[in-house]
Amino acid sequence: MSRSTFLKAPPRSTLLKGFLISFTGAILFSTKAIIVKLAFRATHTDALTLLTLRMLLSLPFYLFTAIWSFRQEGNVKMNKKEWTWVIILGLLGYYLSSFFDFLGLQYISAGLERLILFLYPSFSVLINSLAFRQRISRAQYWALALTYVGIGIAYFGELSIDTANPNFYWGSFLVFLCAVTYAFYLSGTGRMVQRIGANKFTTYSMLSATTAILLHFLLREINTPIHHLPIGPNTSTLWAYGLLLAIIATVIPSFLLSAGMKRIGANNAAIVTSIGPVSTILQAHFFLGDPFLWEQWTGTTLVIIGVLLIGWKGQKQEAAAEAST
Repeated sequence: MSRSTFLKAPPRSTLLKGFLISFTGAILFSTKAIIVKLAFRATHTDALTLLTLRMLLSLPFYLFTAIWSFRQEGNVKMNKKEWTWVIILGLLGYYLSSFFDFLGLQYISAGLERLILFLYPSFSVLINSLAFRQRISRAQYWALALTYVGIGIAYFGELSIDTANPNFYWGSFLVFLCAVTYAFYLSGTGRMVQRIGANKFTTYSMLSATTAILLHFLLREINTPIHHLPIGPNTSTLWAYGLLLAIIATVIPSFLLSAGMKRIGANNAAIVTSIGPVSTILQAHFFLGDPFLWEQWTGTTLVIIGVLLIGWKGQKQEAAAEAST
């Protein structure tokens, strides 16, 4: 008899709460690109300084969570291997990925950034296939094809109105690197969350990334004649944007998505985050004045269908594995 016979499905109220929590987290995460673009316009700061402010202002919240988790009854200490993987994944997901993303946003629109970044679920499928020998199904091949066709349509539509930008391809490549590094982070996240818990993993991986970003910033300040320290009477606007990035686009959504994942599972939470590109495109239109492009909407639709197919197939595989044990 399968184990699923004895398992009760989560109550509908729990699923609804999990959906709403994950949905809210996805919407808040989608504000990141908008806030970054607004900060670049208003302050003319650079990517590393803005990223440093984001992580520095997020740091107290993650430190508090780390101390609180450590003092909880039943807290299981992590071994050296777990610490190593948490640090590596944190550096991939929140240091390198975020750095590439902020750099790329200097050169391309927020809507295109979100679409390119949304390639990460397809990259995760490929990584899991190569590294963990997970078979790619026919449905997933179709999902990958739809995703890449969608990105291509949106990309060429964006290119047609951005021909004067000499750094368009460079910015696109940087965001592409962001999607790749974030996919590696996600591929390891599912396994680490099962071992040490979602909140603990999020907290420690974020702390490791924050340490790396602060070191990167300090090394640049020491080795360059032009200093970028956000200190002085004209930096209040920059600090305000840094605080918005820290609270609205980092701390709150990271914990909301962890909480949502607990209630509805990783695959369902990933499906809910498909709202991200649509949310970013709408916000970019209303807050940044970006135009609506039919290519952008067509590409976005294809990408979201591809991501939904990937998530749906992942659920079926997970259910089959559950039933066979």
